[in-house]
Amino acid sequence: MRRFGIVLLLALGLLLAACGGGNSSPGNINGSWTATLTDIDSSPAFSFTTSLTQSNGTDVAVANFTFTTSSPCFVSGETEAGSFALSGNFNGNVTGTFGMTIESGTPNGNTLTLQGAVKNNAISGTWTLAGVTSGCTGNGAFTIKKS
Repeated sequence: MRRFGIVLLLALGLLLAACGGGNSSPGNINGSWTATLTDIDSSPAFSFTTSLTQSNGTDVAVANFTFTTSSPCFVSGETEAGSFALSGNFNGNVTGTFGMTIESGTPNGNTLTLQGAVKNNAISGTWTLAGVTSGCTGNGAFTIKKS
């Protein structure tokens, strides 16, 4: 029985070591990020910087969000929300799906939606802009890199 207990403790120790220190790993979602969004014709559309922190479950807290390009679609008072779902390994390499929504302040009512995949220190995917302000619709590709 004692031998079984020792084997069990060793197995548990190996399992915990394989999982690593999640949040202390350089490959996690937490940190500062810089995004570049291009139109379907590869011309620049938007760019922004933000801080992401994985919070409860699949939620991502978005803070310090700033557009670094000017646009009449987003003038002030934006709200942001994000989600993240792990689907990779826990060995310091973050992989999974990522979603983020940016809504413009009143009265614009424009919504920028990003859907993509996370791999290590980069997120890439597609974006869609739906809006009520003239000229505030579109879609394309994006890349977000950890700063």
